[in-house]
Amino acid sequence: MRLYTFPKWLQKLYPGAIWEFSHHKKKTIYLTFDDGPNPEITHYILGLLEQFNAKGTFFCLGEQVEKHPDIYQEIQDRGHTIGNHSMTHPNGWFTSKKKYLSDIEEASKLIKSKLFRPPYGKISHPQFRALKKQGYHIIFWSVVSYDFDPALRKKDLIRKMKKLTHKGAVFVFHDNPKAVPVLKNELPKLMQFWKDEGYIFEAIPPK
Repeated sequence: MRLYTFPKWLQKLYPGAIWEFSHHKKKTIYLTFDDGPNPEITHYILGLLEQFNAKGTFFCLGEQVEKHPDIYQEIQDRGHTIGNHSMTHPNGWFTSKKKYLSDIEEASKLIKSKLFRPPYGKISHPQFRALKKQGYHIIFWSVVSYDFDPALRKKDLIRKMKKLTHKGAVFVFHDNPKAVPVLKNELPKLMQFWKDEGYIFEAIPPK
């Protein structure tokens, strides 16, 4: 079963976390990209965003930043926001608090941002509270695209994304190889749809 959005009851378990920016008056949506930077797709995403005069937010993995520092720098040079997505993508539900926080701390040496997105969206309450105390802004999402799932029919993906679009929505895509077909074939169609509907694309304000 695919959960494109977080249930409201689950959101209440993480007070202070950010799910969307619905308080904005403008028709704004926030495109976010997890797991990069990756030479196979990040350059393409940057070009696509430029084509639509869009800014995005890239939640980067420390291990990928180590491998591709030039792409990481290019993301910032083009005016996009970066965030911490951990060093090695641990699942918070199955990782001790100490190990989880250590992984994020290691990534923070490379990724100078207080925006943090939990890998898989899975984080325990002790981990969440500790990161909040450290000054992190925990960013979840309004809608996850499942662009990494080859079993999802592309017409269903587009239909779902259109249906769930709303002012202030935060969408999750992934700049990793699994998502390449969707990012190259479906994301341009979605961005054109959003543009035609009067939406603009902004980055999450850096912290």
